Amino acid sequence: MLPGRIVREMMTEILLILLLALLMIGLAFIVLVDRYISKEHRKVMLMIVALILSLIACDWPSYRLYVDGGRVFIRTLLAVYAYSIRPALLVLFGYIVTRRRKVKPAWILVGINALVHMTAFFSDICFTIDPVLGYFRGPLGFTSHVISALLLAQLTWLSLSEYRDVTRLEQNISLSNLILIVAAVAIDSFVIRYAVPVSCLDVSMVLCALFYYIWLHLQFVREHERALMADQRMQVMLSQIQPHFLYNTLAVIQNLCHTDPPQAEAATVRFARYLRGNMDSLLSEGTIPFERELEHTREYLELEKMRFRGKLEVRLEIECTDFELPPLTLQPIAENAVRHGVRGNPDGSGTVVITAREYPDRYKITVTDNGAGFDTSSAPESEERTHIGIQNVRQRLAALCRGTLELQSSVGEGTTAVITLPKEANAE
Repeated sequence: MLPGRIVREMMTEILLILLLALLMIGLAFIVLVDRYISKEHRKVMLMIVALILSLIACDWPSYRLYVDGGRVFIRTLLAVYAYSIRPALLVLFGYIVTRRRKVKPAWILVGINALVHMTAFFSDICFTIDPVLGYFRGPLGFTSHVISALLLAQLTWLSLSEYRDVTRLEQNISLSNLILIVAAVAIDSFVIRYAVPVSCLDVSMVLCALFYYIWLHLQFVREHERALMADQRMQVMLSQIQPHFLYNTLAVIQNLCHTDPPQAEAATVRFARYLRGNMDSLLSEGTIPFERELEHTREYLELEKMRFRGKLEVRLEIECTDFELPPLTLQPIAENAVRHGVRGNPDGSGTVVITAREYPDRYKITVTDNGAGFDTSSAPESEERTHIGIQNVRQRLAALCRGTLELQSSVGEGTTAVITLPKEANAE
C-alpha cells in the first residue's frame, strides 16, 4: 500500500493535469460553437488544443516513470513525441497571426527536429535515457531549442509586420505570448532542472492558446469596426451628394454656359473635383491630411459662392495644416453652416469663417457662421437641421483620432462648430 504522502502527491498531480485538460476541453467547445471566428482559424485552434492535450497527457506518465525508474523505451518514446510536437505548436500559432503561405516553410524545420529526436531510439547523438541516472543530452541535444528559437523569431516578425495597424492591446497579447514561452523554456532548462508533473513550457502553451483565442476575437472586433466605419463613410458621402445640390450646381453651370463660358468651365472643373473628393474619401479607411480635407471643403464652398452670387462670403484663417483628421469631416460641417446657417437668414446671405489653430496639446478647427442659429437646448441635432449627420462625424472623430466635435449656437446670432484633435493621437 502506498504511503499517504505519495498518495497526496499523486492526487495533487492528477488534479493539476485535470485542471489544464478541462481548460483545453472548454476552449475546444467554445471554439466549436463560436460563429465569430473563421472556419480556418477554428480548425487551427482545434489542432492547437488537441496537441496541447496530448502533451499534457504525456507529461504525467513521463514524470511517474522518471520517479519510478525503468521503462526506458516508453520514456524515450514520450520524450521524442514531446520534443517533436512543441515546435509544431509555434507554427500553428503562426497561422493565427498571418496567412498560410508565409508559414508553410516552417514545417521543414519541424520535420528536421522530429527526425533528429527519433535518432534517440538507436543512437545517443540527440539524447539518451539511462534507467537509473535519467536524461542525458547528446551533441544535438539542443536541436529542439535552436529550431524553436528560429520559429519564435519568425512568429515575432510575423506578429509585428503582418499587423502593423493592430491595437496596442493586440500587440501586447502577441508579444506577451512570446515572452511567456521563452520564460517557460528558461525555467524548465535552467531553474527546475528535473522532471515535474507538467512542464512550465506546456503550461505556457495552455495560456498561449487562451490568449490567442482572445486575440482572434479582438481581430473580429477590429474588422467589425472597420466595416461600420466603411458603412458610415458611405452614408456620409451619399448624404452629401443630395439631388438638390446636384441639380442646383448643374443649373448654375448651364446658365453660366450662356452668360459666362469661362466661369462655366471653372465651375465644371470644381464640380468634378468635388465629386472626385467624395469618392476618394469613401475609399480612405484611416485619417487623411488636413490640407486634403480643406481643399475638398474649399471646392464645395466655391461652388456655393457661384450659386448664390455674392450672398455667401467665405473666410479662411488657417494657421496650421500639419495634422490629420477623418475624411468627410470638415466639409459636411461647412455645408451645414451654409444650408442651415447662412441660408436661414431672411435675405439668404451671410459669412462662413473656417479657422485652424495649433495649441501645445491639440489642434483646433472652428467653422463659424452668422446665420439663423438654433436653440441648443431643444434638439439641436435633429435630422432636419443636420442632414449629413453630426453624430456620424462625431463618432468618426472619436474612433479614428480621439477627437471631439462641439456645437455652440444662439438663435439669430449664428453657430460655431469646434473640432478638437489631441496631438497625442495625431502622433501615433
